[in-house]
Amino acid sequence: MKTALLHYWLHTMRGGEKLLAELCRMLPEATVFTHAVDPEKIAPEILAHPIRTSFIARLPGARRHSQRYLPLMPMASRQWDLAGMDLIVSSESGPVKNIRKPAGSRHICYCHSPMRYVWDMYDEYYRAASLPRRAAMRLCRRPLQRADRRSAGSVDQFIANSRFVADRIRRIYQRDALVIPPPVDTDFFGAPQPLQPRQYWLWAGELTCYKHPEMAIEACRRTGAPLIVAGGGDMLRECQKNAPPHVHFTGRVTDAELRRLYAGARGLLFPGMEDFGMIPVEAQAAGTPVIALAAGGALETVINRQTGVFFAPDRGLDGLLEAMEEAAAIRWDESVIREHARTFSPAAFRARITPLLTV
Repeated sequence: MKTALLHYWLHTMRGGEKLLAELCRMLPEATVFTHAVDPEKIAPEILAHPIRTSFIARLPGARRHSQRYLPLMPMASRQWDLAGMDLIVSSESGPVKNIRKPAGSRHICYCHSPMRYVWDMYDEYYRAASLPRRAAMRLCRRPLQRADRRSAGSVDQFIANSRFVADRIRRIYQRDALVIPPPVDTDFFGAPQPLQPRQYWLWAGELTCYKHPEMAIEACRRTGAPLIVAGGGDMLRECQKNAPPHVHFTGRVTDAELRRLYAGARGLLFPGMEDFGMIPVEAQAAGTPVIALAAGGALETVINRQTGVFFAPDRGLDGLLEAMEEAAAIRWDESVIREHARTFSPAAFRARITPLLTV
């Protein structure tokens, strides 16, 4: 069976790329199609496959910043030659499913989310953008929305990473989606670590507007509790400038470093709304409770007062502070937290998705 794996761009190893790596392990003969790739940043499981790029890869700076060419991507996707492919699996949260599907092929779209920056979270991205980027967003939003809706017609089966995203797919594309959570390497993040006291709160991820790292920093400013912020991104300098001395910034870290940070944390602070959110599952694999906004994918990965504590969206910073206080008073059973995380393991993912990967 000839198989194509499609992914929007490859210049980091975040949640979508980790899912693609697992699909590459499952489909060793597949060819990967993407708009641009930075081989230095991509897992060997992906690089072991033939990789076909679009004309985007030949544009200036595309190797590391291909999202700059987002408006061109619907057209670029349609130029891929997928003739002879029996199975097409797209890993989608950008315009990659806008393909010319060959007759007789089957297209499964694993949708991390319809494009947040042109649909539900447009206003939040717009507020955080520079003036030139705002102008580009206003110009491109409607054409990208139209192209995105049309591209859903090439899909035979949608898979969503959460019920939250399945609802978004139904509303935007008028299509149903099967929910299969993505694989999280729970064995790796749950591996035994040197014993250490859990003395600090942890925030981890890409420092960007919708993840709200500033809420975690302000909560720890008010309480005086130590906080470690693990990650980089466009908000890093702003967060550093306003942070008190007991907030420590590590910058981007390796998975091994992140595993150590999880193991020493009192809890993971997760004040943003995610489509699924692998980081809370990784933290739980390490036995670490999650203090999360009661919205989005966290409602499907965290069990209130068993593996974490929720705070209501309308409570904002006060709600986060109350949830931190509540979490500090609970005697957590790490074995319960770890066992729950294992329901999102690669083995669980394979068992759920394998029946669909046949034609």
